[in-house]
Amino acid sequence: MTLYRLNRLFNPGSGRALDVAVDHGFFGEPSFLTGIENMRQAVGALVAADPDAIQLTMGQAPLLQGLPGKTKPALVLRADVANVYGRPLDPYLFSHHVPHAIEEAVRLDAVAVCANLIHLPGRPEVRESCILSIMALRKEAGRYGIPLMVEPLVMRGDEGDGYAVDGDTAKIMTLVRQARELGADLIKADPTDDIEEYHRVIEVAGDTPVLVRGGGRVDDRRLLERTVAVIAQGARGIVYGRNIIQHDDPAGITRALMSVLHEGVSPEQALATLEGANA
Repeated sequence: MTLYRLNRLFNPGSGRALDVAVDHGFFGEPSFLTGIENMRQAVGALVAADPDAIQLTMGQAPLLQGLPGKTKPALVLRADVANVYGRPLDPYLFSHHVPHAIEEAVRLDAVAVCANLIHLPGRPEVRESCILSIMALRKEAGRYGIPLMVEPLVMRGDEGDGYAVDGDTAKIMTLVRQARELGADLIKADPTDDIEEYHRVIEVAGDTPVLVRGGGRVDDRRLLERTVAVIAQGARGIVYGRNIIQHDDPAGITRALMSVLHEGVSPEQALATLEGANA
């Protein structure tokens, strides 16, 4: 099936995409609200910076889709919610998808929906819940022609105050492959600890485009250099959240990342432009 909606996600010149994730409020963690306390203001700033897409929940999506005009970022709709990010963790962990997420995506004119595939050591029931959600969403997504983005999330064991991302190449490859086998149209995956191995993640995804997660906050130089590195390894784009929305200049770092993705600007050039704008 041709997924026409993806034509509004990927830049026609570079074939790549920047999706800015602003769906963090869905997960009920106080620290996730930093930089997005005022969602109308946050979305407005991002729209002005013109990324390829903005990732929102069904409750916040109207802030983007209610704006007039034909030239605005595409909508990626978050389709599930989990409580695995807390510090400390809740004693009971869950992951649930929105039962009518695909219908909401159609009504909201989304280009894709996004759902987790979470691996937590010693908690197979969370992964099972994710798999059941993906299968349910896959059925409805196929019916309505909505691309399904699956987010394989490999975590290390509970270190006392919660789980942390595991950058082990083999583990990421395994979960990415499972996402592909479950019928993902797009895959949003973590960077590997050794970026030079990221082509192996791309390989197991086959012809499914891979967009790279941003994860926790890093400095601007590292973010831009890592972006260039994963693109060189075959990634089709990036999905960054906190590294943009918690930045001192969200619009500026968005434009810097877009120049790297679509214009082939070097990290040094992009960083100089960003720093010059804030001098």
